[in-house]
Amino acid sequence: MATTPKSPYDVLGVAKGASADEIKKAYRKLAREYHPDRNPGDEAAEERFKEVQGAYDLLSDPEKRKQYDAFGSANGRAGAGGFPGGNYNFNVDDFGDLGDFFGNLFGGRGGATRAQSRSQRGSDVEVEVNLSFEDSLKGIETKIPVTLETACSECHGSGARPGTAPKICPECNGRGVVAESQGFFALSQPCPRCRGNGTVIEDPCPRCGGSGRERRTKRYTVKIPAGVKDGTRIRLKGKGEAGFSGGEAGDLYVVTRVQPSKLYERRGDDLVVELPVTFTEAALGATVEVPTPDGTVSLKVKPGTQDGTLLRVKGKGAPKLKGSGRGDLLARVRVTVPKKLKKRERELLEELQRQTNEDPREALFS
Repeated sequence: MATTPKSPYDVLGVAKGASADEIKKAYRKLAREYHPDRNPGDEAAEERFKEVQGAYDLLSDPEKRKQYDAFGSANGRAGAGGFPGGNYNFNVDDFGDLGDFFGNLFGGRGGATRAQSRSQRGSDVEVEVNLSFEDSLKGIETKIPVTLETACSECHGSGARPGTAPKICPECNGRGVVAESQGFFALSQPCPRCRGNGTVIEDPCPRCGGSGRERRTKRYTVKIPAGVKDGTRIRLKGKGEAGFSGGEAGDLYVVTRVQPSKLYERRGDDLVVELPVTFTEAALGATVEVPTPDGTVSLKVKPGTQDGTLLRVKGKGAPKLKGSGRGDLLARVRVTVPKKLKKRERELLEELQRQTNEDPREALFS
């Protein structure tokens, strides 16, 4: 029993009423995933790529899409890309949008440009660096090892043995694509000889085997600015993986992982510290010492200060990453109650209790 061909909408995974932008977005995602440059030697991926390309060829043209929507599903014959109701004659080079897309992604207009312009940007790389809380506040300079793909040190990324160079593919004449005739239409597909590169390497580099790439560990010196938080991302432009065919390198992102402080809690650029005070200090008022990242400072506790009150010390918090200055230090008052009382202390507190008319629970019953 013959298998019913999938519709181009099914191939791209979009609804029949999808907008042009939705179709383009779905196509780009699938084209990146299945392109032969990213799946060398994978025949299934290559077939899937051709199927995706054929679907987009049809749906990206308003007139062809209109014809397909009107007659495609009712016509039993298979057309472009294996879709019903074909009878269309088109070629990948005819579609400007498709060519523009491949120009951005693989460095050529629909494959028509020579291979030397088929560049692709390298991948971004992300690494983590562990910091103490103190180092996150003052900032440090550190060296970070990063393992990534770089241009081969022997052939400098060409893939050819030193002293030789890649040659124009004789199958596609450097275009990277060939047109395959299927009845009433012609469908462009990646060249089977060069797999879309436009060039062939007859004498591969012995170090990288013709890939033009090798994995190496590099050490980068990174300046961690004062005031970074856990999860702060620092970008080093062009320090990621090498690009393809002369494309620019990706970026390196250094993500800071800051150890929690035993003393401070961070709230944005402010630091919160617990400040124990005695019952008498809270009741009568006192001047106490408070620790800050820059040393201790004196802080006045007003008479009658309640447990949980936040006392602010300006400019003694964390440095601000965006802008100048620093946050504040917030001292949270914690009134301590003695666990054991001497005889005289108990007598004084009992006398205080007899003299006190204040009922802290009065509001509960009012």
